[in-house]
Amino acid sequence: MADITIYQKPTCSTCKEVYQILKEANVDFDAVDYFTDPIPKAKLKDLIQKLGLPVEELIRKKDQLFGDLRLGEKQLTEGQWLDLLAIYPDLLQRPIVERGDKAIVARPARKIKEFLMPVVPAEMPPPTASTI
Repeated sequence: MADITIYQKPTCSTCKEVYQILKEANVDFDAVDYFTDPIPKAKLKDLIQKLGLPVEELIRKKDQLFGDLRLGEKQLTEGQWLDLLAIYPDLLQRPIVERGDKAIVARPARKIKEFLMPVVPAEMPPPTASTI
């Protein structure tokens, strides 16, 4: 199993771009098409926690379905939003990229490059002539 997972809709242009960036960076990753392999409610909840965002920020409010369901007029609980996302995956912001205990919505796609950067401890001293 890879360290990175991308939750995507393969026909989405941003998802395609992130997929390509990962490929070009020679990153080992798993790709999940959540339209054919739905994200279970428990995993959605886990991703929301890793994203550090309220579930409402993961909703595609400009999607026609959002308007058709008149979701802007409703006050829904996190559980109700999760139920809707399980039923209507088009409502989920994408792509979501997960690595360890962190995740991001890679929108715009260039956000993935920063996410891939290795974490450097703040207390690490700068290189000296003797360590170079």
